[in-house]
Amino acid sequence: MVQVLGFPDTAAPVRRSPHLLPTQRKPDVSAGATGESPLAEESERLGDIATAHQLRAEARTLLDAAGPIAADYGSVRGSMPPGAARTRALEEVIARARSLAQEKSFESAEVVRWLREGTDEERITALAMMQARPELRNFEATLASIRHPRTPFEQYHAMLLAVQMVDQLDQGQATRLAETVEKQKGMRFRRDSDRARLREEILRKVRGRS
Repeated sequence: MVQVLGFPDTAAPVRRSPHLLPTQRKPDVSAGATGESPLAEESERLGDIATAHQLRAEARTLLDAAGPIAADYGSVRGSMPPGAARTRALEEVIARARSLAQEKSFESAEVVRWLREGTDEERITALAMMQARPELRNFEATLASIRHPRTPFEQYHAMLLAVQMVDQLDQGQATRLAETVEKQKGMRFRRDSDRARLREEILRKVRGRS
C-alpha cells in the first residue's frame, strides 16, 4: 500500500476554450488517446509488420483499460476548484490506477511512453501505475517528471515514486536523483509542503546508502 501524504493540490485549473460549454472538454489527440504507437509506426516503416501489430495491440490494451481512469482524472481536475476536496477526489482516481496495475499486466514500454509523451492525465496515470508495479518503472522518465512536471500534483507523485525506487538505483542514478531534488529547494514549493518533505526523505535515503 502506497502511503499518500496530504498534498495540497495547487495546480491551475484547466483552461477551456470560450467556444466550449463548461461540461465539454477539448478532444484528446495525443498518441495515447488514439491508441497509436510511434514504436509501431517505426517498426512498420522498417518492414517489421508483426512487431508493429504487437505494439499496436499493447497500446490499445493500455488505452482501453487505463484510458477511462485518465479521462476521469481530467474531468475531476477540470470541474472542481483547487483545494482539499479536489485533492481527495484526484487521489481516489489515482488509487484506481494503482489497483488496475496490480490486477492486470501491461507492457512497460507503453506505460513509460504515457509518462514521457502523454497528456497530463496520461502522465499522472502512468506514475500511479508505476507506484503499484515495480516492473513498470523507468528511472529516466521519473527523473524527467520531477525536473519538468506539468503540474505540482504530477511532481508530487513523481517524487513519491522516486522514494519507492531509491533502494533499487545504482550509485550514479541515486546521485542524479539527489542532485535533481536538491535543486528544487525553494524554487518550486514551500519549505513546509509535502513535496519538501518528500525531497528530504529522498535525500535522507540516498545519503543512507553511503
